[in-house]
Amino acid sequence: MNDAARTDRKSQSLPEMLRPLFWDAEWSSVDFDRNRTAVIERILNLGNEEQLAWLRRNVSLDEIRAVVSSSRRLSRKTARCWQNFFGLREEDMRCFGMFSTNPDNLF
Repeated sequence: MNDAARTDRKSQSLPEMLRPLFWDAEWSSVDFDRNRTAVIERILNLGNEEQLAWLRRNVSLDEIRAVVSSSRRLSRKTARCWQNFFGLREEDMRCFGMFSTNPDNLF
């Protein structure tokens, strides 16, 4: 993503359709740029088709792949889905063997 696109994105707030995914957080405190990885993880884990489509429009596949590879907060079901999508090996994904069923509230 170029600098101009990144600057434009900073001026935008997250769309209202994502609010239900952050029931445990003060909506106004969810900052996509400051908590980018956590927001991506939440959408991957809990998002519906519309929310995932928003993610794909606003985040590159390379960045999503990097989050999938490095995250410890993806559910096993989510991890398997994206493992297949990206053709990753289990050894290349930190979430296998590291999953926490009760991750800390990040917002």
